[in-house]
Amino acid sequence: MSAPRALETAFEAGGALARSLPAFQPRPGQQALAGAIGECLEQRCDLVAEAATGTGKTMAYLVPVLLRDERVIISTGTLNLQDQLFRRDLPLAQSGLGIERPVALLKGRSNYLCLHRLEKHLAAPEIGVEVMEDLRRVRAWSRDTESGEVGELDSVASDSPVWPLVTSTQDNCLGSECPSFQQCFLVRARRQAQDADVVVVNHHLLFADLALKQSGFGEVLPGASAIVIDEAHQVPDTAMRFFSRGISAWQVRELTRDSLAACGGASGSIHLLRGPIEDLKQVLAGMVTEFHDLPERGEFTRLGGLLPTLHRLGSRLSALATALEPVAERSRDLTSCFDRASGLSDGLAAFLDGEPGYVRWFSHRRGRFQLHLTPLDVATPLQELRAHAPACWIMTSATLAVQGRFEHFTARLGLDEARQLVIDSPFDYPNQTRLWLPADLPDPRHPEHTESLLARVVPVLRAAAGRSFLLFTSHRALRRAAQWLRAETAFNLLVQEEAPRHVLLQRFRSEPDSVLLGAASFWEGVDVPGSALSVVVIDKLPFAAPDDPVLEAILRATREAGDNPFMEVQMPRAVLTLKQGAGRLIRQAGDFGVLILGDPRLTSKSYGRLFLANLPPMQRVEDVGSVIEFLRERLGS
Repeated sequence: MSAPRALETAFEAGGALARSLPAFQPRPGQQALAGAIGECLEQRCDLVAEAATGTGKTMAYLVPVLLRDERVIISTGTLNLQDQLFRRDLPLAQSGLGIERPVALLKGRSNYLCLHRLEKHLAAPEIGVEVMEDLRRVRAWSRDTESGEVGELDSVASDSPVWPLVTSTQDNCLGSECPSFQQCFLVRARRQAQDADVVVVNHHLLFADLALKQSGFGEVLPGASAIVIDEAHQVPDTAMRFFSRGISAWQVRELTRDSLAACGGASGSIHLLRGPIEDLKQVLAGMVTEFHDLPERGEFTRLGGLLPTLHRLGSRLSALATALEPVAERSRDLTSCFDRASGLSDGLAAFLDGEPGYVRWFSHRRGRFQLHLTPLDVATPLQELRAHAPACWIMTSATLAVQGRFEHFTARLGLDEARQLVIDSPFDYPNQTRLWLPADLPDPRHPEHTESLLARVVPVLRAAAGRSFLLFTSHRALRRAAQWLRAETAFNLLVQEEAPRHVLLQRFRSEPDSVLLGAASFWEGVDVPGSALSVVVIDKLPFAAPDDPVLEAILRATREAGDNPFMEVQMPRAVLTLKQGAGRLIRQAGDFGVLILGDPRLTSKSYGRLFLANLPPMQRVEDVGSVIEFLRERLGS
């Protein structure tokens, strides 16, 4: 059977997918998306497609990919989605199609155990007792693991300080000169990827590798005829991060630690390096203290009085590089430290000098600062990068279009010639959902907005017996809401940052009367199907924070170019974020629920109509009584 015919029949009743998915039902939108992807793969052209929740977009791209005898990279947004795609979706698709293609899962180097660094730190005298206990747990696990993926080890906390000690970075990896090179888990995973027809990666790894290709350092991922990017709405910001430059306190701290450790393998080097290392550590410690008086992020001009200290940091980095140079050839570790010291010195100099078309900004939290040099335009470097890695690009997400148009997305990435497609959701939103905009709420900037909204929605939360997500546009509003709800209600409150995200979601699904409060990371990538989630409350329209220095620079450049920054930049981004948050409510055909939007600008401002027009076709109700009646009918209470 030809590939186009096999693709067509795969999505029919009794077809390939029906054989591997017991609950499969043909969906016209899924067939249309798969057909468009198949055509673009055949014709070597790009595609940008919004496929609303319920389309079945994963199978819509896996089937045409598997039916072609070509190498393809599939990139998704998170490690969890990577694992789901590789361990569940790909095997189901291959089983249904009766195809066995070599496939591989590849993650970034920080996800793999480095045996050399593990042994080096087990022998380090300065390691504390608690970290040493975690090191021993890692060593015991290392004897049994086959993949070396650190996520396998549950007995060590994900935020343990041991992980940077037993994983590598591009800076400290010894490459083929490493004594553990033949046993390296990362090398093994890369070799498997190079031999596979389908490689599953995440966006961070994809762009890191493409950037390496552009720099001429070789490639981690195999060359591919096509790159399929799921959760593609994340790509512009991911690309911006990987085209950025800069340095961090963590990099400098690691450099001092590794330089000191490298002295142990090179006789006499400690006498040359101890002074420059201690000088650098002293300046770094002072900088960490000074950053406490600054906002958590800001433009370069906000650094003010820190500039003399930054220049001292630069001179200390340069001094360490100078001290390392004559001993660099004594060991591979010292060579690596010399290269890193030189690179960090150059990076700090670039930050201090600035560069046209880039914005200089800083961020810091809990004593860890980062200095960033970020390009305002990623379309040009992305086009140059793609010229080094020619392939057909398929980009899909549930939230890419605004009013059915993609210009805000394609312009940022230089994808002006890509085909475009919008697939509507198959769900029956008018019957499955209700939309409530509580009347007479104060302005979102009013200090009592959060409490006023909560007072309106508490009767709904009680009618739903919890089963609710409360999504906030700021952590300050989230904390205020948690404080108020704890004082005024008896719900089982699950609050972001009080436990890891996966723990909160597990408890939400299993514990009665649960209300989950989340900010940015809970607006997307969270899947709670069924009646466990029946209410989603969004406090305000999700315009980006006004203190974002990169956004400020983009808005300023847009204004200087004669365009309207609110309509061209802020509005499309906020519309897509709202669509993401609203998308948490209905995840499968049998779901039902209520979406509550607590921002009066939806009705008082002319742009509010644009937000409402981009939501699914939900039936709107005017009062809390109608909301409660709907929930009680559906919940049977």
